Amino acid sequence: MTNLNKQFIHKALTYTIAVVWLVNGLFCKVLGLVPRHQEIVAQILGREYAKPITLCIGFAEILMAIWIISDWKSKLNAILQILVIVMMNILEFTIIPNLLLWGKMNIIFAVMFCALIFYNEFILSKKLKHSIP
Repeated sequence: MTNLNKQFIHKALTYTIAVVWLVNGLFCKVLGLVPRHQEIVAQILGREYAKPITLCIGFAEILMAIWIISDWKSKLNAILQILVIVMMNILEFTIIPNLLLWGKMNIIFAVMFCALIFYNEFILSKKLKHSIP
């Protein structure tokens, strides 16, 4: 695979990962187009503050998307993404698997997404840095 191909794949994966955070933050939580997200928050943290907490989580996810695109401290960003995804999915898996899109199978998709983030930042990105003349 040429360096140009690696650069394209890295950039495409970076934008894809950012879009996942943006869609989940903006459309699912801030705009409330997927009420299941607020219901998950309500079941875990209580109904009283479910709406504002869901909005805060949504805005945090939008900021994550912006941070990803900025490429600032990308390794720290990738580690934080993986930690957030793993913690959130373990919590949901144990407390409210019935509200997840794919039930308990959701954790498999979460692990795959974490693997994609890890590959993009710690393997593909490293190969690009080592192949620059």
